[in-house]
Parts: sequence; C-alpha cells; structure tokens
Amino acid sequence: MTPTLRQLVWRVLVPVLAIDQLIKVWVKTSFTVGERLDFVPAILELQFIENDGMAFGWALPGVAGKLLLTGFRLVAAVAIGVYISRRIKEKAPKGLLYSLTFVWAGALGNIIDSAIYGRIFGRSGWGTLAEVWPSEGGYAPWFQGNVVDMFHFVVTWPAWFPVEAWAGREVFPPIWNLADAAISVSVIWMLLNQRKYFPVVA
Repeated sequence: MTPTLRQLVWRVLVPVLAIDQLIKVWVKTSFTVGERLDFVPAILELQFIENDGMAFGWALPGVAGKLLLTGFRLVAAVAIGVYISRRIKEKAPKGLLYSLTFVWAGALGNIIDSAIYGRIFGRSGWGTLAEVWPSEGGYAPWFQGNVVDMFHFVVTWPAWFPVEAWAGREVFPPIWNLADAAISVSVIWMLLNQRKYFPVVA
C-alpha cells in the first residue's frame, strides 16, 4: 500500500529532523570549533566545524551568496514536498517515496541551521563554546547562520595503494552531518534503482 504524506512525515521526516537537530545542538553547545572526539575508533570521529555553504563546504561568497543559498534550500524543500505529494497520487513505489522523504528531511534539517542558528546561538570559536540566547545577541542575522557539521571518516588509503597520490590520504575527507547523509544516501539509492523508480515510457 502506498504510504500517505502524513505517514511519511511521521515515519521519516520528524524522526530524522529531531535526531539531526539534537546532534547539532549538542555539538554546537558542547564542542569548540575544531574539537574532536573518537566515535568509532580508527573509522569515524566527531569534529565540530561550521559550514557557511552547502553540503561538504560548497559555498557562494558574501551576504548575497548566503541568502541565495538559503533561498535555494527553501525553494528546493517546497518543491520536494510538492513532488512527493504528486508521486503519492501516482502510486509511486514505496522505496522512492521514502527516499524522497529522507532527502526532504535532510534539506529541511540544514535549512533550520542557516535560518535560525545565527539568532539562537552565540559565536563558536577555537576554545570558545557557543552560548544559547546570548545577551549580546546571536552571531548572525536571520537566514545567515552556519550549518553545523561533525561527522568525519578517518579511514585512509593504505600506503601500498596503487594510486600514489591517494596512498595514506583519507578515503573521504569532507566533514558532514546527518542531514547531508540522509540526502546523499537517498540520492545514491534512487540512482541505483532508477529503472524501477523512474521507468521510461516508450
């Protein structure tokens, strides 16, 4: 049976958003910029950074660029919600609907950071913890906050790896968050199943 929009929201959107935001608030208020903590030894660590752009550090310069990226996120989130509603009416495969909802949740998770974190939190720094609702005001205006990232794979290519430029380097250096993972994994899953989810009508 095709899930309803309400079911997708409560089964995927709300839990992913809640976990994403709980992790981000904990990291933002418990870590200083650059602080690290082993999560899965030799595989995954927590390392707090703030990203003023999109996934994996991609950004546009200046205040205008910041507002443009936030606006793009908002438009994309609305478009994804509308698209999911349409595909529900078309009785699309459940796997596609759940994947799209994970993407939707990831987009909204990062929108929350950029939209309101600048007003709620004080500035994080090297050796400085951020305050919640600081008396002097937040570190940025509305819609100009930074996205909180924290997950970092520390696995490296072995020294004998045949591609010399990669040997000894990290397999996946970007630092990311749960919202990024929800988007990336779901997009990869949809690409792997594109023939099933997006059949070409002859």
